[in-house]
Amino acid sequence: MTLQVPMISDHIQYSEADGIAEITICRPERRNALNGAMFEALRACFDRFAEGEAKVAILASGDDTIFSAGADLTDPPEHFWRAVPEFGFTTDKPIIAAIGGKAIGAGLVLALMCDFVVVGEDAELIYPEAKVGVAKGAVTALVKRAPLRVALEMMLTGEPVAARRAFDTGMVNRIVPAGQHRAEARRMAGTLAANAPLVLQMLKRMSLDAIGGTPIQSFYDTNARVDRVMNSQDARDALEAFREKRKPVFHGR
Repeated sequence: MTLQVPMISDHIQYSEADGIAEITICRPERRNALNGAMFEALRACFDRFAEGEAKVAILASGDDTIFSAGADLTDPPEHFWRAVPEFGFTTDKPIIAAIGGKAIGAGLVLALMCDFVVVGEDAELIYPEAKVGVAKGAVTALVKRAPLRVALEMMLTGEPVAARRAFDTGMVNRIVPAGQHRAEARRMAGTLAANAPLVLQMLKRMSLDAIGGTPIQSFYDTNARVDRVMNSQDARDALEAFREKRKPVFHGR
């Protein structure tokens, strides 16, 4: 049985079947450019996956010719990091990114911060911020997910990394004929879903702990901690108590 779940954005689809969650980016008219509402929907999907019965997730595009054109600069996603694995969102369950066509900018970061990456032979990994002239630094986390010199070349030149080179240098796990990346991701997900979930979760978290985080991840973690306090009911109650010149009552929420 497949479970379809409505999400915040019409451009993000979520389904579950046989222990596998699939999160699909569907905005073909904008080449899957990601805006704020889409990142909110992605976070909602990831949260549902983390809290639900599915054992593994696949992140993919509904269009085999483009994974994502990156952030929608006409509607910039200010808090995009909240929906990026190991930035603002964590789970010990494995996540597979399936890339066909171009993965650009924020879309590339989103994909490569997943635990496994499957690419079609037509895939291209592109990080153009050095050419565009604006940057927030999120891509620097990829130095823990790719060989340093290859990651630096991609970041500082802005030139595409082809699927074959990404595979040969260990940036991605599997390369398959064009158009078969989602099917391969499903096969991989099926293998993972059949394994002992507690073992998978323990080994994933211990492995990520072993390689450690990056300064940009620490920055996002600090933001998340501050946001949790400043957006809490306690904070709202404290400000109201201050205005009313009375002692606040805290409830830890």
